[in-house]
Amino acid sequence: MPGKSLVGTLRSPRLLAPVAVALGTLTGAAIFRRFNRYNLVHRNAIVTGGSRGLGLEIARVLVARGSSVAIIARDPLELERALTDLKPRATRKNRVIGVVCDLHDGKGINEMLNTVRLQLGPIDVLVNNAGAIQVGPLDAMKPEDFEHEMQLHCYAPMRTMLGVRDDMRRRGGGRIANIASIGGVLSVPHLLPYSASKFALVGLSQGMHAELARDQIVVSTIVPGLMRTGSPMNATFKGDAKREYAWFKVSDSLPLLSMSAQRAAEQIVAALEDGKPYVVLGLSAKLAALAAGLFPGLMTRAMALVTSLMPQSADPRSRFGREAETSLTSSFLTAATRRAALRNNEC
Repeated sequence: MPGKSLVGTLRSPRLLAPVAVALGTLTGAAIFRRFNRYNLVHRNAIVTGGSRGLGLEIARVLVARGSSVAIIARDPLELERALTDLKPRATRKNRVIGVVCDLHDGKGINEMLNTVRLQLGPIDVLVNNAGAIQVGPLDAMKPEDFEHEMQLHCYAPMRTMLGVRDDMRRRGGGRIANIASIGGVLSVPHLLPYSASKFALVGLSQGMHAELARDQIVVSTIVPGLMRTGSPMNATFKGDAKREYAWFKVSDSLPLLSMSAQRAAEQIVAALEDGKPYVVLGLSAKLAALAAGLFPGLMTRAMALVTSLMPQSADPRSRFGREAETSLTSSFLTAATRRAALRNNEC
């Protein structure tokens, strides 16, 4: 009978074994998250690059969770505007401060950490979010462009993580999130200095997770795809700046390619709470990461093809996106990015 054969199939040991393993794994993961969930109330958190964009969104979520938050940025005026946004969201039990710091400066990083300790106390949570995007073909780039990106995306997170580990050890553990990129899993055309430095950050972050786990310090590697943060106008562009800016800003605005910064921030803070070691954000990024893992040679050839179709000017001059606006980049196609820029202090 068909019914009997179906029941028999479901009772087959060969089917029951993997089902039982899968259910046990899911149950175990759920129990682990429940008992290892990190309560962010009354924690002291640092968010680098916290004055605008994704960093500001993450700071908003941390403040809403009850953390005291220090946002770090180079521009004091940007910091003041961000603090005007964040301070009314805090309560009597948590505080928000801003610290000016150039993360390319190792000594400055140490001074920044000491300033946070003096004003908030020992550091429980660190979000390495500060970043810079430089877009253009390889012929327009210089060695200094690679060095600048490596300093900001790899060496600065290394220094901040080493700088807070003793705080976290003394407090019985802590949480660190390193905001990498899909460009750190798959090298993206015309973003070579950025991708190279984000690849380095992914390796550093995963290694730090392994090294610090015994101290109950969980390091989360966050791999977002395109996000609607409003940042393209503050990115820099070389080569044919107007055409480079156009493809970048339009891609950043398309709902199917990019995700909202608010949703990304919520998922990043959830990763801190749950102690997730590795998180890919956004459907397009998940598909790209899967393809890069399964078919690395094919994806490398595909990126070469895409690169051959892009602007190839070797002009080494660097221009901000806001200096390369055209009718296309100001059209309805980029409305979502413009709204995000207003919300996230990018203007």
